[in-house]
Amino acid sequence: MSHNPETLLKVEHLCQYFGFNRAVDDVSFEIKKGEVFGLVGESGCGKTTTGRSIIKLYDITSGNIYYKGIRISAGLRSYYQDIADAKKEYKEKVALAKSPEQAAELKRHMEEIVADRKQQIALAKSDLKNCDKEYSKKLVAEVKAKYEPLLANATDEIKKEYRNELRKAKNAKVVGQIQMIFQDSGSALDPRMTVREIISEGLIIRGERDKKVIDQKVYEMLEMVGLVREHASRYPHEFSGGQRQRIGIARAIIMNPELIIADEPVSALDVSIQAQVINLMNDLRRNLGLTILFVAHDLSVVKYFSDRIGVMYFGKLVELATSEELFKNPLHPYTRSLLSAIPLPDPIYEKNRKRIAYEPLVEHDYSVDKPSLREISPGHFVQCNDAEFEKYQKMLK
Repeated sequence: MSHNPETLLKVEHLCQYFGFNRAVDDVSFEIKKGEVFGLVGESGCGKTTTGRSIIKLYDITSGNIYYKGIRISAGLRSYYQDIADAKKEYKEKVALAKSPEQAAELKRHMEEIVADRKQQIALAKSDLKNCDKEYSKKLVAEVKAKYEPLLANATDEIKKEYRNELRKAKNAKVVGQIQMIFQDSGSALDPRMTVREIISEGLIIRGERDKKVIDQKVYEMLEMVGLVREHASRYPHEFSGGQRQRIGIARAIIMNPELIIADEPVSALDVSIQAQVINLMNDLRRNLGLTILFVAHDLSVVKYFSDRIGVMYFGKLVELATSEELFKNPLHPYTRSLLSAIPLPDPIYEKNRKRIAYEPLVEHDYSVDKPSLREISPGHFVQCNDAEFEKYQKMLK
């Protein structure tokens, strides 16, 4: 596990609603630089939506997402909803006000809420507008510091390289440091593009124009993921599922990202191929210094690959702990239910294995005391209320 305390990604009260469907509901966690953070849960629990929200494929409903301390996403809809609710509440209550003083107090309260939310909206818009500018400005300064001492006696080749690097720095965006590996490699790769075009597309969008540099980078990436140069001229349909997933990985790492969001990258593959892809990602993590958000529902794979694990249920994060701690001391009933479903290649164990059913209405009484994510022991968080908090602490003693 990484001992670097630097927080690379911070997700703060993330909500992602689609109409009345609360796909992700008030999820918060941090990912440290260099670690693998596993996100697990059954299908439809909001894992993939969380990953897609982080990489800005969706405009989040509310909450904030920070990358290296820079706010890259902010949910504005909740602020607008608060303004509308405050005005509606004021109209309803002012009609029932018993005195002008009470009406004035109601109006003052409504105006305070509206002013605060408008201030939050303005601040969020400013952060989102300037985050790419500040990041680009920083990269431009780094390129100039590297090349300007060489320009006085530079060859045409060095000058061309400097202009190329400067253009890429000006086009850089913060979210470009985050790349995604999709679950279905078949639909994630354009069938009308060659492997060379698929892998190099990100470089071209970023501003790379030198065809020799592009080709060389593509060949390097293919060899890094276990393919060969000859594959560059082929189309996705000519490859197996495992090979297509390797192409997807190459497309992600060619951008030299610091954070990879791997959305169930092995769930559609055969077991033997799963092991190969996981080992490949482990090698890339060590060699390239990657940080990985690993989304999966196969707990045995997550246990092997992840440093910390977050368990999601119905859009909420119900438990968060290190991999070792989560499997040793599962506290939330849903986590225990998930772990009881893991099969083992042992017929005697399997014959006697008992599944634990998770029934929320039986397990929890949240009618009065509402739950929140609380730290039961250092680094071990569970979604619980006051009574459950005491119960879980006793379980650890």
